[in-house]
Amino acid sequence: MNKRNFDPIHPGEILLEEFLKPMEISQEQLAEDTSIPLPKISGIVQGKQDINAEIALRLGHFFCMEAQFWMNLQVRYDLILKSGRRKINFSLKSGRWFQLFRQGGLFIAVL
Repeated sequence: MNKRNFDPIHPGEILLEEFLKPMEISQEQLAEDTSIPLPKISGIVQGKQDINAEIALRLGHFFCMEAQFWMNLQVRYDLILKSGRRKINFSLKSGRWFQLFRQGGLFIAVL
């Protein structure tokens, strides 16, 4: 099976393309009905701001769905972005640093 690398989709794009456009809801109307500031809605739709728990609760209530849906989208997006890095630095409780290098599907720790 061929694997293709796609850019991760920000939750704001899903909000816009799968909810606002098909339901013909403007960002202004969503902001007014959810009490989410319009600049925050705009930032989310543009992929410049993340969906936090408060926003997820408000979106979930507005669209009659679980807030967890929105949180899952955000966490998945964040994880995809982070896992795409070739090198990740970690600090152990002892204060020693090590790095994880990704080779294929494996991570290799180097002290």
